[in-house]
Amino acid sequence: MSLVSTLTRRQLTRQVPQLTHTITRSFTTTVKMALEIKAEITTFNGKLYKLTHPSTTTSTPMSLNLFIPPSALSKTTPAPVLIYLSGLTCSPENCTEKGFFQHRASQLGLALVYPDTSPRGLSIPGQSDSWDFGEAASFYLDATADPWKENYKMETYITTELPSVLFSSPQLGPYLDKERVSITGHSMGGHGALTLYLKHQDKYKSVSAFAPIANPTRCPWGEKAFKGYLAGGLEEGKKHDAVELLRSGIWKGGDLKALVDVGTGDNFYKNGQLLPENLEAVVKEMGLEGLKVRYHEGYDHSYYFMASFSGEHVEHAARHLGLL
Repeated sequence: MSLVSTLTRRQLTRQVPQLTHTITRSFTTTVKMALEIKAEITTFNGKLYKLTHPSTTTSTPMSLNLFIPPSALSKTTPAPVLIYLSGLTCSPENCTEKGFFQHRASQLGLALVYPDTSPRGLSIPGQSDSWDFGEAASFYLDATADPWKENYKMETYITTELPSVLFSSPQLGPYLDKERVSITGHSMGGHGALTLYLKHQDKYKSVSAFAPIANPTRCPWGEKAFKGYLAGGLEEGKKHDAVELLRSGIWKGGDLKALVDVGTGDNFYKNGQLLPENLEAVVKEMGLEGLKVRYHEGYDHSYYFMASFSGEHVEHAARHLGLL
């Protein structure tokens, strides 16, 4: 599906500069675009683009933010990419404004992608009844239960459609290196980062997570999500659980290249929603290496916690993407 926009010559120059040479005396033209730029912001000497596009996977418009570092803007060499998956209730704006990833990413020459947490604007009964299920709470899976299965296909969206749209963009794609991509996330997004990394090992070079829901089939958040989104309930949910995926022997990539940070003052950690110890245990059980779990005294679940260590997560990705 393409978004068809009629643009003035001035608008076209701003949004799709590569195509302006096709305009002669006509002051209007019709251009089919996959990505629409809603805002362009200069930050940390790079560019932050607020974008939207019509998704054929979710059958809704999808929003995302993209940071391009100054090194990619000024050179012909495209930047490696770190995808950040947000947590429950969040949009692309939260981490963009409060996570402070752009600072270190700008210095190292790393592009950042901030997708949305679910489809929006649907009329599914119950989609907005609770903050931890439905809109902004997709758990980054492809739903198999009615009425969610028609639109809530976030695994396919994140791993297939989103990179295709970004990397094929005439304006923005040339700045991005599609062969060098890593993934990270927070809370529900940390769960998404871990599971998508394990299930799509050809797509990502490393993974990291802040306070991830590491063993969702064993915690209230995950139980609610899997019983709602999946026709097979918790048993099917094992296919979307990092601990169960590792226990199944899915990992074939050697060193896990995984970094996980958890705050000991996090009430969700204290209440058994995160279960990072179970992730550590299964890695040991399976004889795997390359998982580093760090516990930070006193830190909670908020962006104050994330902002304190986001630079180190950027460095973790950069190291495995050849920037360090």
